[in-house]
Amino acid sequence: MPITRATEPITADDETMRRALENAILPALLPALAQATGDFSLLREELRPPATVPGDPQGGMTPEQQAAARDLAFDALKALRDGGASEEQRSIEDDVRRVFDWMTASPASDDYIPLLLEELAPAGQDPRAPTWHADDGVDFRVAVIGAGMSGILAGVRLKQAGVPFVIIEKNEDVGGTWLENSYPGARVDVQSAFYSYSFAQKIDWPNPFSTQPVLLDYFRDCADEQGIREHIRFNTEVRSATFDEEACTWSLRLQPTGGAEESIEVQVVISAVGQLNRPKLPDIAGLDSFKGPSFHSAQWDHSVDLAGKRVAVIGTGASAAQFVPEIAKEVAELSLFQRTPAWFLPIANYHDETPAGLLWLFRHIPNYMHWYRFWLFWTSSDGLLPAAIVDEDWQPQDRSVSEANDQLRKLLTMSLQAQYADRPDLLEKTLPTYPPTAKRFLLDNGSWPAALKRENVHLITEEIKEITPDGVVTVEGDLHAADVIICGTGFHASHFLMPMKVTGRRGIELTAQWDGDARAYLGMTVPNFPNFFLLYGPNTNIVVNGSIIYFSECEVQYVLGCLRMLLEDGHRAMDCKQQVHDAYNERIDAANLQRSWGVSDVNSWYKNEHGRVAQNWPFNLVEYWQQTREPDPADYVFL
Repeated sequence: MPITRATEPITADDETMRRALENAILPALLPALAQATGDFSLLREELRPPATVPGDPQGGMTPEQQAAARDLAFDALKALRDGGASEEQRSIEDDVRRVFDWMTASPASDDYIPLLLEELAPAGQDPRAPTWHADDGVDFRVAVIGAGMSGILAGVRLKQAGVPFVIIEKNEDVGGTWLENSYPGARVDVQSAFYSYSFAQKIDWPNPFSTQPVLLDYFRDCADEQGIREHIRFNTEVRSATFDEEACTWSLRLQPTGGAEESIEVQVVISAVGQLNRPKLPDIAGLDSFKGPSFHSAQWDHSVDLAGKRVAVIGTGASAAQFVPEIAKEVAELSLFQRTPAWFLPIANYHDETPAGLLWLFRHIPNYMHWYRFWLFWTSSDGLLPAAIVDEDWQPQDRSVSEANDQLRKLLTMSLQAQYADRPDLLEKTLPTYPPTAKRFLLDNGSWPAALKRENVHLITEEIKEITPDGVVTVEGDLHAADVIICGTGFHASHFLMPMKVTGRRGIELTAQWDGDARAYLGMTVPNFPNFFLLYGPNTNIVVNGSIIYFSECEVQYVLGCLRMLLEDGHRAMDCKQQVHDAYNERIDAANLQRSWGVSDVNSWYKNEHGRVAQNWPFNLVEYWQQTREPDPADYVFL
């Protein structure tokens, strides 16, 4: 079945439509119906969504507003059923302006409209597709490293532009993160409608927050529909990439699984390996001495039957928050070792299925899914970012960094207090003492506290001393016997491109130049490494707003702009100017030091070994789009 499907004619009776409207996301429904019917009087001032309630899909609309909106929507649905969609020829730009004015209570600026049009991407359109095409038979080839989300996206755009390319993937299939992380309970923490390509929108997501198998199927389907698989070399790892200054080409040393090493020559390299792709095992004495099975959550050993076993889980981060509630139901005993508790955002529908009525509406109302994506984009474009900005006069800053941050802390604290009202001992262990947004937020609908309250689950906050053949020993000398150890201890996030060796101009190695402190201009280009582009590179991680797929689409659009300059202007290579790179990173560093994750001393994968925030983008989504719409030739030296 195609990913993007046309809407179906409405043939349902009134009662069916009424029931479906009970599940509607109203701030997106009214705009979709206004566009479909041509009746923009549906966007009434008194029904404007306040958008002041975090996590509320209705944008803070009161029950009375919602009832009135459903009545209006019902009449519009009847008009669509009985008379069909409006055939009036209108400008999509005018429609977006009208909706934006209603949705936000502020007129859309001319700078903002192009972004909104890209994000809306009505069915059958692809506003971000390249508007140029390489000459046939051009002697120019691109190597993309990785066939995950960003690698597939790069392949789609390169193919559209007619640029010859090959994707090199170490695994046997596409999917990247969603292929490798198959642990129980794995799912995304961004709503499915936004965690998807703008040009490949589904109207039948089974869950508001998709599970790993659903996302893997989505990326497989995208690769198939876009004809990307034929360009992929699977089961092949890139060992090194070396730039030839005389020829202005890159030589990639490849190691196929079970085959002989080989090399290929390309003009451009796009690294799409991401930040969270190399599992990090804990540095604990005796880990190798354990006599039972042990594995990292990102390398889940499905051959190990956990039923009735004593299981030790090290780490309580994002992965553990998802798999612990699942395995706690079947293990005999679970010892959970926590270093730092996480702030949890309560999301009531986090594990829910998409309501049948909402799926019906997506199937039958033209562009409803796209307006819903638009609504998600708008409400998350700043997201919780204002609450992460440091007020230098706010004291003390150990538990909050501003009034807005403190209000968020109080709200989240109240949620935790309510969930652990019957277990004050657990509240003491699970209530964070650092500012919200300083570490990664975790989403939950109550499954985490429910798991911790189980009689067979023991939350241990004492420091681990060592691991013995029989289990885990804390510094107090207590042995927690285990049959299986699972490490939910994250990734080598700040060690970009590991273990690949990248050598640029004058024999400079990228890891040596970075010296443990990865930096890049716009997260994509690095001086001394011409024609080498990073996707999801340094300081492009989304922390409290948006979707990484949005960032990847911005990045790939920028990279395609660079390739166009090379091909149309007759350049062989382009190298980022050092002063441009340095000035950009100075601005990024200054902003990150004005964010909660920059000033807090809580342990976090956001910071590298030098204590610098090397992962996070400190501004809103719009600003990155503005900076990456097209490359500025003045930022580069051309060879």
